[in-house]
Amino acid sequence: MTQMIRQFDNWIGLKTLYLREVRRFMKIKTQTVLAPMITTLLFLAVFTLALGGDVRMVGDIPLTEFLAPGLIMMAIAQNAFANTSSSIVAAKVQGNIVDTLMPPFTAHELTLAIALGGVTRGMFVGFCVAVGMSLFVKLQPIYPLFILYHAFMASLMLALIGTMGGIWSEKFDHIAAVTNFIITPLSFLSGTFYSIHRLPELAQTLAQLNPFFYMIDGFRYGFIGHADASLTTGIGVMAVINAVLWLLCTRMFHVGYKLKA
Repeated sequence: MTQMIRQFDNWIGLKTLYLREVRRFMKIKTQTVLAPMITTLLFLAVFTLALGGDVRMVGDIPLTEFLAPGLIMMAIAQNAFANTSSSIVAAKVQGNIVDTLMPPFTAHELTLAIALGGVTRGMFVGFCVAVGMSLFVKLQPIYPLFILYHAFMASLMLALIGTMGGIWSEKFDHIAAVTNFIITPLSFLSGTFYSIHRLPELAQTLAQLNPFFYMIDGFRYGFIGHADASLTTGIGVMAVINAVLWLLCTRMFHVGYKLKA
């Protein structure tokens, strides 16, 4: 425990790096906040119209109320990933990553500051999307703690994945590949647009191997009071995955993987 505490001695530096990450995306709010809001609302409109509007029900829940939480969570996750991955890749491409690595940060401090920047963007965008969506869809937080837990853990998970992806990538094409071949497929196959109970048994089993499913399912439960899987399992899966991702990120920073010449 003492050793772990010593990993967070540079609080001023940690705060400064975190604020840099937040100010970076707040300076271009049209791109980082307004654009995801409009995109998410368009997703809601298109899928609602395509699948039958409010006449269509998922169980005893109107389609729009079922879709809305999943779309909000997608916005949270994708923006958390985009913030950390773009920050690191841009710094590497521009050659100023040394400005981040040179100060006396530990690997844990670097991971925490950069990841929290992604978490802040993800949750801020999610809040804005929820406010905008509430004008068209009934959003009633039934279990706020489930909403907050899954929003935070999901944004942290994607922020850590974005950090790892940014460290691994040597140019923007590489991080685009991570987005196109990993993040987007897992997002669309997570049960955002459907209940997994409508899938064949084998497909249900495969869906429950997707960690994105648990962040969508738990977050949606906070709004509609219905979950497709065990809530306890979902909470545990999110915690374990984030712990593993944290260790991987700190290890990559510690050894300077693709960061030091």
